[in-house]
Amino acid sequence: MTPGKSRYALPARERILATAHELFYRHGIRATGIDRVIAEAGVTKVTFYRHFPSKNDLILAYLEHRHRLWMDWLVEALERHRGRGRGTATRLVAVFQEWFGGEGYRGCAFINAVVELGGTVPEVTEIAVRHKHEVTDVIARMLPESPDLQDHALAITVALDGAILRVQMEKTAESALAALATTLRALTKG
Repeated sequence: MTPGKSRYALPARERILATAHELFYRHGIRATGIDRVIAEAGVTKVTFYRHFPSKNDLILAYLEHRHRLWMDWLVEALERHRGRGRGTATRLVAVFQEWFGGEGYRGCAFINAVVELGGTVPEVTEIAVRHKHEVTDVIARMLPESPDLQDHALAITVALDGAILRVQMEKTAESALAALATTLRALTKG
């Protein structure tokens, strides 16, 4: 969304998706009913169901939307921190510290969605797995070539997921970031 632009200025489909994105991430997918999305998006039920025939359709669109937003942010944040002469481990910790300290941080939307719905909506797990693969690919591009490149990139992604969950549980990022830094330095040799 363009800064300063009201969500209500968006076309109906985008407004519904923006509203669902905010509510699903903040409150959880199961805890957020369609009626609340409709009310907060300022659309009618007919309009909602024309764009999203079911809540599952909205959930999948939300995850795809979140994926694009988050990946764009990750790549931009990594690039922004590159210019500060930081090594891979330090850059990743700085980027995740930024995210963890952001307003409304509630963990990884994909992990949360799998926990909530992975057993009942298999497409949720498919999107989450694809998201994590793409995160791993971004990390792999940061690492020096080696026979263990993919293994190290995956290990870093798993370490990041652990830090994400730790911050969610502890409501503070300090210990998770310290442990993450230790792990990343060992995996990236710096």
